[in-house]
Amino acid sequence: MPPHDTRQPLLEQEETAYDSSEKVVVVGIHEHGGGGDVEAPPFSWRKLWLFTGPGFLMSIAFLDPGNLEGDLQSGAIAGYSLLWLLMWATAMGLLIQLLSARLGVATGRHLAELCREEYPTWARIVLWLMTELALIGSDIQEVIGSAIAIRILSNGIVPLWAGVVVTAFDCFIFLFLENYGVRKLEAFFAVLIAVMALSFAWMFGEAKPDGVDVLVGILVPKLSSRTIQQAVGVVGCIIMPHNVFLHSALVQSRQVDPRKKGRVQEALNYYSIESTIALAVSLIINIFVTTVFAKGFYGTEIANSIGLVNAGQYLQEKYGGGLFPILYIWGIGLLAAGQSSTITGTYAGQFIMGGFLNLRLKKWVRALITRSFAIVPTMIVALIFDTSEESLDVLNEWLNVLQSVQIPFALIPLLCLVSKEQIMGSFKIGPVLKIISWLVAALVIVINGYLLLDFFFSEVNGAVFATVVCVLTAAYVAFILYLISRAITFIPWQCLTRSKTVASPEN
Repeated sequence: MPPHDTRQPLLEQEETAYDSSEKVVVVGIHEHGGGGDVEAPPFSWRKLWLFTGPGFLMSIAFLDPGNLEGDLQSGAIAGYSLLWLLMWATAMGLLIQLLSARLGVATGRHLAELCREEYPTWARIVLWLMTELALIGSDIQEVIGSAIAIRILSNGIVPLWAGVVVTAFDCFIFLFLENYGVRKLEAFFAVLIAVMALSFAWMFGEAKPDGVDVLVGILVPKLSSRTIQQAVGVVGCIIMPHNVFLHSALVQSRQVDPRKKGRVQEALNYYSIESTIALAVSLIINIFVTTVFAKGFYGTEIANSIGLVNAGQYLQEKYGGGLFPILYIWGIGLLAAGQSSTITGTYAGQFIMGGFLNLRLKKWVRALITRSFAIVPTMIVALIFDTSEESLDVLNEWLNVLQSVQIPFALIPLLCLVSKEQIMGSFKIGPVLKIISWLVAALVIVINGYLLLDFFFSEVNGAVFATVVCVLTAAYVAFILYLISRAITFIPWQCLTRSKTVASPEN
C-alpha cells in the first residue's frame, strides 16, 4: 500500500475548519481535462453569489468598536485630513486578507493548522498563546462596545456589567445559526453589516459634511505633527491578528479541491472580488463615522476628550433629537458592530484553538471555552471600570498595545507560508508580490512599534517596571527574529509529505 494511503486515517482524525457535510457546494464548476484541470472557468454571477460570504465575515473586524473609536477620534482631532490614510490602510488590510484566503484555498488548511505543523512545539505554543491574548484583548473591546450600546439604548438602566452578561450569550445565537448551515450564518452577519451601514449613513445625513472636503480628504494626502498619533492609530487598528487566522479558515466553507488548479484559481478569483467589495463597504462605513465627528467636533475644545463611552451623548448635544434621536441611531450601529464582532471573535477562537492544539471537541464546548476566555476578564473589567470613563480610556489604550504586540505573530508566519512552493505549489506568491507584502507587513509592524514605544515612554515608571519591560522586549524581539529566520532558511520536512495534495503543475 502506498505511504500516503497508510496516513489517511490519521489525517481524517485531525481537526479541520469544516466537515465535508458543512461545506457549500458550488454548482456549475466545469472540469477541464479531467481531475487535473488547469484553467479557471469563465466568470459567472451565480458562482460569485455562492462564493460570497467569507469576505463579509472577515470585514467585520474592520468595523468593530475599536475601529469605530479610532474613526471618531480621528475625525474629531484631525478632521477630514486622514481619510486618505484610512483608504490606503484598508487597501493594505485587503492585501493581507487576500494572502490569508490564498493560503486557505490553495492548501485546504488554515493558518493555525499550518503553524502547528511548520513550527516546533515550543514555538507553536508561544504563537498560540500570543494569538489567544490578541483575541482576548480584541474581544474585551468588542464586548465593552456592545455593553455601552445596550446602556445607551436602555437610557442608562442597564449597567455595563449587565450589558456584558447579555453580550456573553451571543455565542448561543452563533451556535443556533451554525446548526442551520454556513449560508444562514453569513446572512445573519450581512444583516448586521446592513444595520451598521444604515445607522451611520443616517448620521452622515444628519451631520451633512461638506462633500468637497470629504473628497479632498480622501484624495489628497495630508499629515502634520499634530495628527501623527491619530494617523498611526488609523493604520494600527486595521490589521487584527485573529482576523488573519480567521479568513484562511472561512474560505474553506466552499468545496474546492486543492489538487485541481483550475478550481483553486476560480475560487481565488471569486474570493478576491468578494473581499474587495466587502472591504469597500467597510471603508464607506468608516468614512461615515469619521466625517460625522469631523463635521461636529473638529477644532472644538472637547475634541480630545471624545471616546466610545461619551460619543453618543456628545452627538446628541451637537445634533439634537430629530425624528429619531441621533443618540439611539449611534447606539443601534454600535450594538450591531459589537455583536457581529464578538460572534466572529468566537468563530475565530474555535479555529485558532482547534488548529494550534488539534482539538476534536464538540462545537458548543469549543464556543463555551472560547467565550469564557473573553467574558471572565471582561466582566472583571466592567465591574472595576463601570463608573469611570477615564479608566475605560486607559484600559482601551492598554488593550490596543496588547493587540499591537501580537501583529508580527500573524503576519510573519502568513508571509512565510504563502512564499513556499512546498506548501503552496504553483500558487506561491511571486517575487514582486512578496516584496510588496513584506514591505506592507514591515510598515504595519513599525507603525505599531511606534505606538508601543510612545505608550511605554509615557506609562513606564520605576526602575523595576522598566527592567521587566526591557527583558520582555528583548524576548519579544528575539522571537520575531526567530520567525523571520525561519521564513528565510527553513524548509520543513512536513511540507514534503503534503506537497502531493497541493495544486501544482505536476498535478
